[in-house]
Amino acid sequence: MSSATPNLPAVTPTEQHARKRRLGANYPSWFFAPTIALYVVFFALPTFSSFYFSLTRWTLFDATFIGFGNYVQFFKNPQLYTSFINTLIYAVLTSGAKVILGFLIALLLTSPVVGRGYLRAVVFFPVLLSTIGVGILFKSLLDPFQGMVNAVLGVFGLPQPGWFTDPSLALYSIAGVDIWKGVGIATLIFMAGIVAIPSEYFEAARIDGATPGQLLRSITIPLARNATVTVIILSLIGGLRSFDIIWATTGGGPGFTSDVLASVIYKQYQAGFYGLSTAGNVVLFLVVTAIMVPLSYVLNRNQVEQ
Repeated sequence: MSSATPNLPAVTPTEQHARKRRLGANYPSWFFAPTIALYVVFFALPTFSSFYFSLTRWTLFDATFIGFGNYVQFFKNPQLYTSFINTLIYAVLTSGAKVILGFLIALLLTSPVVGRGYLRAVVFFPVLLSTIGVGILFKSLLDPFQGMVNAVLGVFGLPQPGWFTDPSLALYSIAGVDIWKGVGIATLIFMAGIVAIPSEYFEAARIDGATPGQLLRSITIPLARNATVTVIILSLIGGLRSFDIIWATTGGGPGFTSDVLASVIYKQYQAGFYGLSTAGNVVLFLVVTAIMVPLSYVLNRNQVEQ
C-alpha cells in the first residue's frame, strides 16, 4: 500500500542562501541586545544624568538648576592644580612601570624556568586582593614607627622614611603599592601576546644565527605590540581614575600632597556639595577622554601601519 507524497515546491540554492543570510542578519541583533541594554542602563543613562545634575544644586530630594556655577566653583578650588599634576604623575608612573615590569616578567614566565606555574600564581595573586584591603595592609607595613618594613631597615642601620607621612614620598609610595597590585594583569596580557607568536619565527631566526637580543628586538617586541597597546591604554586609564588605594593609604595627605582629581571630588561629596562633586566627575571624565582618545588613535594607527 503506497502513501501519496505531497508535491513540495523545490527550494533553489538561491532561496537557501537568502534564508541563511536572513538568519545570519537577525542573530547578531538579538545576540547584542542584552549587552546594549546593560550599557544603556548602567553607563549611558548615568553619564548623561551626570551632565545634567552637574548643572544643578541637588540633594536626594530636590534639584535646582544653577547653570555652570558648579564648574566655576570647582575650578576655583585651590587644590585643583596640585591634584591635576599629581594625577598625571601618578598615571604616567604607574602605567609606565606596569608596561616595563609586566613585559620583563612575562618574558621570564614564558621561558623554561623552574617553578613557572608557581611563579605565575604568585605574580597574579595580588590582582585578586581587594584594593582597600591592600591599602590597609601596606599602611600597616609601611608605618614609620611600628611598620615591619622600617623595623627591618632599622636592623640593618638603614634610613627609616615616612613612606606615607613624608610629603615628598607619599605619592610615590602609593604608586609603588599600585604597581605591586596591578602588574599581574599587565603580565598576563603580555604572556598571552608572547605565547601567540608562532614558534616558527624564532626557529627560523635561530637557524640564521640570531642572538637572544636580536630575537627580542626583531620578533618578540614588534609582534607583541597588540599586548603592549592594550596594557598602556588600560593602565593609563586606571591611573588617571585611581582613587581607592590613595584613599585607603593617605586620604590625599599629608596635607594635600597626594591628592588626585578623584580624591578632591570625593572630599566635596563628603562635605555635602553633591552638585559640585558631580561637576568634578564630569571634568574628570572629559580629562580622561581628552587624553585617551587621541592616544588610542595614535597607537592603533601606528599598529595598523606596521
